[in-house]
Amino acid sequence: MAKASTDNQNLSSFVWSIAEILRGDFKQSEYGKVVLPFVVLRRLDCILEPTKQAVLDAAKSLPADVDEATRDMILFEAAGEKIRVYNLSGFTFEKLKGQDPGQLHQNLVDYITNFSSNVTDIFLDKFLFTDQLKRLNDAGTLWNVFERFTEIDLHPDTISNTEMGYLFEELIRRFSEISNETAGEHFTPREVVRLIVELLIANDDAKLTGRGIIRQVYDPACGTGGMLALTEEALREFNPSIRVELFGQELNPESFAICKSDMLVTGHNPEHIAFGNTLTQDAHADKKFHYMLSNPPYGVDWKKYKDPIKEEAETMGFDGRFGAGTPRVSDGQLLFLQHMISKMRDDEAGSRIGIVMNGSPLFTGGAGSGESEIRRWMLENDWVEAIVALPTDLFYNTGIQTYVWLLTNRKPEARRGKVQLIDASGERFWSGMRKSLGSKRREIPEDARHEIVRIYADFLNGDSEESEVSKVFDTSDFGYREIRVERPLKLNFQVSEERLARLEEERAFKKLDPEEQESIKAALGAIGDALYTDRKTFQKALNKALKDNGAKIGAPVKKAILAALSERDEDAVTCTDKDGNPEPDTDLRDHELVPLKEDWREYMEREVKPFVPDAWVEESHKDARDSGVGRVGYEINFNRYFYKYVPPRPIEEIDAELKELEAEIAGLLKEIAA
Repeated sequence: MAKASTDNQNLSSFVWSIAEILRGDFKQSEYGKVVLPFVVLRRLDCILEPTKQAVLDAAKSLPADVDEATRDMILFEAAGEKIRVYNLSGFTFEKLKGQDPGQLHQNLVDYITNFSSNVTDIFLDKFLFTDQLKRLNDAGTLWNVFERFTEIDLHPDTISNTEMGYLFEELIRRFSEISNETAGEHFTPREVVRLIVELLIANDDAKLTGRGIIRQVYDPACGTGGMLALTEEALREFNPSIRVELFGQELNPESFAICKSDMLVTGHNPEHIAFGNTLTQDAHADKKFHYMLSNPPYGVDWKKYKDPIKEEAETMGFDGRFGAGTPRVSDGQLLFLQHMISKMRDDEAGSRIGIVMNGSPLFTGGAGSGESEIRRWMLENDWVEAIVALPTDLFYNTGIQTYVWLLTNRKPEARRGKVQLIDASGERFWSGMRKSLGSKRREIPEDARHEIVRIYADFLNGDSEESEVSKVFDTSDFGYREIRVERPLKLNFQVSEERLARLEEERAFKKLDPEEQESIKAALGAIGDALYTDRKTFQKALNKALKDNGAKIGAPVKKAILAALSERDEDAVTCTDKDGNPEPDTDLRDHELVPLKEDWREYMEREVKPFVPDAWVEESHKDARDSGVGRVGYEINFNRYFYKYVPPRPIEEIDAELKELEAEIAGLLKEIAA
């Protein structure tokens, strides 16, 4: 068998070259539907070939009435240690290559449909692979594609599980790029995953040391399983005897198929990887996990899933997953985070969560909004341990700023009530790539990753000192009270032509009969054009004029008259209600954000009263949860805490640059004219 190079870049290039055979018969956006399942099929073939005869012999020895579970257990064992897949077809890739090319389509279908049921589901239902095989056969290219795949040795002894992960990532990125799809929805750059994993297990030395240690890892948006695989790899590097159980759920059929295939060939229970929408169909509803990590889709609309999510939030409250609130339907990131929090273990081991999100969950939504209430819930329960700002241009599908949130329900005593913010977005934490991969132009070098983990680990140990890239806050430092500040309503009144014209446009006045309108105008004319600066005085004059002219009006018309004939006047007498209390001017209403640690009365005296002495706080505007004055909100503004002033360039330097550009443009225009 001719073997392609095991170098990962050469391997992906070789597989990519196979996709070129499809040109003309398949759209570029369809290449992945052929190549990815063929890669999985070839991987399984290489794994199962050495034990193929043993499996067939074991199958022949089974009694006819054996139940499916017993048959699978026996055949899994025959297939090899840690292998949870078998194939009962007499074919392998090597044997298929020796058959009549005209029978290849039929033989491949036989081969695929004779896998154990956990694999046929992948190829038939998720990859829809038999449909693609028929298209290849009809186009006359099936043999060419198959023959090229027989040249690749994908046995684990040749291509490790990690290398297979890289291969899948590279292929998905390329296929997504040529079809304008979003590669970032399928996987996360490996250096970002390694950073999250190392942050998750930092300072867990004592808990992970020894024999008999079991750790369950979960990713609710697992894609092709890269995060799960790297977490297991890191845990095993730390403790080779540790038992790692991987769980996940994925909505994209092809990504799910790849992830489940990986679980099959690496000895994990493939049933732990579920297909479906995590937010509406939690496949692991009864499970809790030690470590959870995820890179959920950014800014993805969840409107079509709104009804079941809202129903769970409203009917189950905190007994469900979304009791803290729901974010706006244009972004579901905080739904995934709440889902993960609901799966934290409540035993001594507890849980740790690492999730990558964009900047929106940090500050979107004011006091009382779903986003703010979710942040409040997390911070007041003291689950947020640290947030790390990553460099821009790290991801394949976006160059935006991203953040790693780290949460746990087992904070060390010295760190309770604290949150660490790490600004790892500066140049010291990234390096440029020689060749961009989509939007990915930067990567986090290994030494930078270790430095970020050290800064975080020192915080956990209580050894961290604040610096220009690391700051520690109390959880309440992110909270505030949004108090409603009112100003008194001050109006003057006058019967003038301009104001009478406004009255004629008032809806309540326009509904009156012409005779009634004329009667009111006559009464108003009797008041004269004097300027009244006291509403009560004007109302008395208005009531007298209406009575003297025999005009009777209802409350809506009277309200329309007062609105049309009034204008704001700082020198007028404050309008009061029937109890003598000043009425607020809603147009002058404002809201102040008072830090949660500060008394709102002291804040008003210092920040508001010196500038607007007649302002007051509307004390009936209260928080729904603690009944305090003002609504409580939470936000985490990285820019505020890590802002660095950069002085503008000297005007002389800018002017010189502009002149240089003008000269360059003039030269180019001269060349064009010539």
